[in-house]
Order: sequence, then structure tokens, then C-alpha cells
Amino acid sequence: MASGTHRRRAARPVRAASRRRRVPLRLLLPLLVLVALAAMLMLRGYVHSEILADHRVQSPAPTTRVPEEILEGGPVIDARAGNAKSLSVPDHHLVLTFDDGPDPTWTPKVLDVLKKHDAHAVFFVTGTMASRHPDLVRRMVDEGHEIGLHTFNHPDLALQSTQRIDWELSQNQLAITGAAGIRTSLFRPPYSSFADAMDNETWPVTRYIGSRGYLTVVNNTDSEDWKRPGVDEIIRRATPEGGEGAIVLMHDSGGDRSQTVAALDRFLPDLKEKGYEFGNLTEALDAPSAHSPVTGVDLWKGKAWIFLVQASEGITDVLVVGLAIVGTLVIGRFVLMLLLSGAHARRVRRRNFRWGPPVTEPVTVLVPAYNEAKCIENTVRSLTASDHPIEVLVVDDGSTDGTARIVEAMGLPNVRVIRQLNAGKPAALNRGLANARYDIVVMMDGDTVFEPSTVRELVQPFGDPRVGAVAGNAKVGNKDSLIGAWQHIEYVMGFNLDRRMYDILGCMPTIPGAVGAFRRSALEPIGGMSDDTLAEDTDVTMALHRAGWRVVYAENARAWTEAPETVQQLWSQRYRWSYGTMQAIWKHRRAVVEKGPSGRFGRVGLPFVSLFMVLAPLLAPLIDVFLLYGLVFGPTRETILAWLGVLAVQAVCAAYAFHLDREPMTHLVSLPLQQILYRQLMYVVLLQSWITALTGGRLRWQKLRRTGGVSAPPGGDGPAARQPNAVGARPAG
Repeated sequence: MASGTHRRRAARPVRAASRRRRVPLRLLLPLLVLVALAAMLMLRGYVHSEILADHRVQSPAPTTRVPEEILEGGPVIDARAGNAKSLSVPDHHLVLTFDDGPDPTWTPKVLDVLKKHDAHAVFFVTGTMASRHPDLVRRMVDEGHEIGLHTFNHPDLALQSTQRIDWELSQNQLAITGAAGIRTSLFRPPYSSFADAMDNETWPVTRYIGSRGYLTVVNNTDSEDWKRPGVDEIIRRATPEGGEGAIVLMHDSGGDRSQTVAALDRFLPDLKEKGYEFGNLTEALDAPSAHSPVTGVDLWKGKAWIFLVQASEGITDVLVVGLAIVGTLVIGRFVLMLLLSGAHARRVRRRNFRWGPPVTEPVTVLVPAYNEAKCIENTVRSLTASDHPIEVLVVDDGSTDGTARIVEAMGLPNVRVIRQLNAGKPAALNRGLANARYDIVVMMDGDTVFEPSTVRELVQPFGDPRVGAVAGNAKVGNKDSLIGAWQHIEYVMGFNLDRRMYDILGCMPTIPGAVGAFRRSALEPIGGMSDDTLAEDTDVTMALHRAGWRVVYAENARAWTEAPETVQQLWSQRYRWSYGTMQAIWKHRRAVVEKGPSGRFGRVGLPFVSLFMVLAPLLAPLIDVFLLYGLVFGPTRETILAWLGVLAVQAVCAAYAFHLDREPMTHLVSLPLQQILYRQLMYVVLLQSWITALTGGRLRWQKLRRTGGVSAPPGGDGPAARQPNAVGARPAG
């Protein structure tokens, strides 16, 4: 009995460890997407000769080991039986051959001319082009032309191993099989010319190719159409002398082939009148067809290959379009931010600017707190130094670390503690609203520190009776670490510059939980703070817009908050933010079709928020994907310059944001590293939020572990900072 109990107890840690090792679906899906995307890009790089491409060309070598009958023989070399022999095309037979295709522009034109004059040809296709344009290979076969191999990536085989040669042949055949359902026995080496050009380096390759069952086809008449010498010159060079048979080399790819097409249209009827026939190579040699049908597994392998290549091409095209979209969005957003944030700063900094009559009446400050023992004393003491009359309500949401006792032990005037069972931040804020004495209510986090002037600056916009809520200037207090410095850049550039822009546009999406103010008379009709989403601050801000209230930004209402100090904490916070924002957008989606203030926000605010806070950040990783692709596969120089250009634009925006916030520029030194590392984390978080939303997942509230690292504002606020609760303090300008 005891041993059985022992076995059961021992099994529990094993099962627990197994559960811990299981990768959550929300993490697995982004990883699979990343792997699939990388595989598609690698495949595209391969079929575009950006991977494994070898553009070296063998220098001429001696011909001492090449049989004399090969050097002096015809353009077809049959080494399949071990004893190589040379074959020639009979008189008055011309075999037109086209190399390097199929090309989507020129190959159809060549095929049209051949069909027009009832002529056939041999197309020596590369595997890269055949994989990308299988429909043209099928058309060649359907119209009676012969196909030949020209390797997959067009390397000089004299410089390759036998393994690489086999790979080039098999991949070339795979592409042809997938495109047209056939195999071919014809082969033309890249960079080949006449038979008498065979040397000691290329001859062993020809013999090896023959041992693999292929006829090697060179040429004895070169049109040199690749030089674009003119139509007349192409015709002259392609015409054999004295009615001799010939294999004519032309090209249907690799550049502008308009002269080739024009020359064919004259060349074919002229030589037909002289008695020439234009048939396939095997017809001219009176040999069995070079094509053999492929069935079974090999056929499906070929079809699968073509499908994957086409998918990689399609995905890449979509990525390019996405890159263009995100580039336009990013540049448009930067331009809007620079113009509108500048306009906002000029407006609120005018000497005679006033929101309305100075707001001097007392306000209530709500501090929802859950296990904030390390931070709460600093938070409350910063509030008691306020130069605006306030009452402070600390709503303890079922803390287990003595948060409420710490505040009560401080014995400060105008500070009350309200206890409740743990019910979440929205419930704590609503409890505070129900107990607030004043109509204007300031809300902050339990880890945040206010400057003495923060409350005064924050409430002055309520001098305008149309204003229902005010967003303050949240700043990172613990920015000494690298991850803190990155968040500092994000807060100053990404959040506060955005808020200036949204203020001008009249569609501020979020009052930050760290520093925001509301009219209680605006909150009560919309039901106060809702727990429908994980971003109650965004949810309530959107609801206020729909109710017809103005939401504005007070740049001088600074609050110093404790930002996450580890990647795990940052991940949890941003995951909740991004998912909560998506929930809020979905919750208020009906505003798009409504009338009045709600409709205006729905048709202006929601699209802006969706575009700039959800869609653009989701597509922005394309910039980094193409950066990596360009660095690995080229063009490296142009890729680096493009990325530096994007970074320069971001640096200009960041510098301007720091200038507006009067922040020292020293932290911008880490901006390049932030763009490389920090942004990637934000992308994955957003992608995970999308997956959670699409799969119907429910994200739980995640509490950050506090350190109490923000103890006081970094700077004072002049004499007013030493006048706590000063009713007659100067109103914000």
C-alpha cells in the first residue's frame, strides 16, 4: 500500500513536467508561421538563383584528352553506351534551339511565331525558369516542341562535383515533370558552344552526362542573338551555307529578345522557300522521341514541387505588396505625427492659450492597488506634495501583502483607504468613483509617481465644458536599464507623439492608466469602467468619444511609472494591451454605421486606431524580413542603405519627440538596437494577440511584479513643488 502511494506521488512531478514542456498553441502558431515563411523565402531564393547559384565560368583548357572524332564531329554527342559517338543533322534540316527560358515575356512570342510558320524547335529550359513558369513548358509540349535540360541553376558543370551535377539534372527533371508530366533525354551544358570547343575539363562532364542516359546537344550555328546585333545580322549568322543541316543556337530569355522574335518571323519563311525543314531534333536524327511520360509517385513529386514554388512566388508577391503598404503606412504615419504633433505643441504653448476658466476646485485621485507594498508609499507621498487640492482614495483590491496597512499607517490627511475583495482593476476604480467627493476624478496606477504640478496640469482642460477626459504624459521612471531605455523611447516617441496627433484629429484612443482624468458626470452615463475587455482604459476612452465628449492630451501632466524590467513581464503587459485594444475595437465596431459623435469616431477614430495600432505594426516586420533576406541573398548594399533610410526617418521622429518632451537625446543612442531587437518582441506579441483573438482564446489579467524602483519624480517643478495642496496655484497654460 505504501509503495503504491509512493509510486503515485512520484508520478505527479513527471506529469507536471510534461505539462510544463508542452508548447502553448499561441506560441506554437507564430513559430510555425515564422518557419513556413522562412521556408517559402528560401525556396524563392533557390528558384531565383539566389541560393546555391555559381556564376563562375571555366577558363579554356587543353584538348589533349578529347577524342578527335568528337572535336571534328557533329553537334550531338551520344556517350550513353560508353563509346562516345558524334551525330550531325542531315542536309536541309534546321533544328532551332532556344536556351535559358521559359521567359514570361519572350517565350510566348517565340512560340507564336513558330506556330504561325508551322515550325518546331527544342527549348533547353533551366529548372529555375521552368519551376516559375510551368504553363509555358506545358505549352511547348502541347504544341509539339521538344524540351531539353539546361541544368537548374545554370552553373558551369566543369567546376562542379558529380553530386552537384546529379542534383542539377534531377532538379531540372523534377521541374519539367511537374510542369508537363514528362522526362527528357536531351541536355545542353551551360556556357557550351561548338563541339570543337570541348576540352579536358568539359569532356569528362560530357561522358558523365552520357552515363546518366542523356544526349549532349551543343550547336554548330550560333545566331549570337544575345548580342542584339540587329535582325539582318541574326538571320545571316543563323543561316547555314550550302544547304547543310545545322543546330542553330538562339535564346528566348536573358534579356530583350525582340530582335530574335523579329528575325524568326523572316527567317522561317525564307529558309522554308529554300527547302529547309524545321523539326525536332529526334525527328531530324530519325530517333525515338526524347520525351517519356512520367506517372505515379514521381509525377506527384513534380506536381508538389511546382505547387510549392508557385506558393512561394505568390507569398513573396503578397509580401512585396504588404511591404509597399506598410511602407506607405509608416511614412504616412511619421509625416502625420510630425505635422500634427508640431501643430499641437504650437497650439497649447501659445502665451495666451487657455482651455477655459482656471480649474481650481478640488479633485479626487483614485489609486487602485493590488499587492503594491513596494510602491504604494512613494505613490501616495508624491500625491500629498501636489500643488492642487486633492483627496486621495486608495482602493485596496484584496491585496495580500499589507498594501492597505502601509497607507493607513502613514496617517496622512485627505488620504482614505477603501478595502474590497479582489475583483479586478475596473471594479476597484468603480468603487472609488462611488466614494469620490468631487466631480473631476484623476486615475493612476499604484506604481506611479506624480510631480507636484501633475494634477493641476491634468485637470486644466476641464475648463472647456466639452472635455470629458484628459490623457497625461506617462514616462518611464526606471529607464537606467537597456530594456527600460527602449521603453522610454517607445513612450516618448510612440505614445506621447501619437497622443498629440490623435488630439488634433479628435480621436484619442486611450487615456493611460498611469495618468488620466475624467469627469464623473461623463463616466456615469456610460456605466463607469467596464470589465468587458482587458484594456479598460481604451474601452472607456472609446465610449466617451461615442458619447460626444472631447478627449485631449495635457503634455505637462507628467507621471513617472515603473515599466517592466524583464522580457517576461514586458511580454505579459504588452500582450494584454494589444489583445485588450483589439477587444475594444471589436466592442465599439457598431460606431462605424452610427450617426452623430459615435459615427464620427467610428468612421475616423476606429480606422485610424485599427490602421496604426493593429494593422501597421502587424505588417511592419516585413521590413525586417526583407532586410534579412537582402543581407543573405542580396543585393546587400542596397538593402543596408534602405534599412538605414528607414532608421533615419525613425530617428528624426524620435529626436523631434524628445525635443517636444524636453528629454535629453542621450537615450536615442540605443535606437538602432531597439529597432533590431525590441521591435521584434512587440511584433511577436501582436501576432500572438491576433492568434488569441482568432482562436477565441481568453487572456487572463497578468499582474506585474513591482520593485519600487520609482521613488520620486526625476525633477522638481519650481516653487510650486513646495506648496502642497495649494488652492491658488497658477493654472496650466
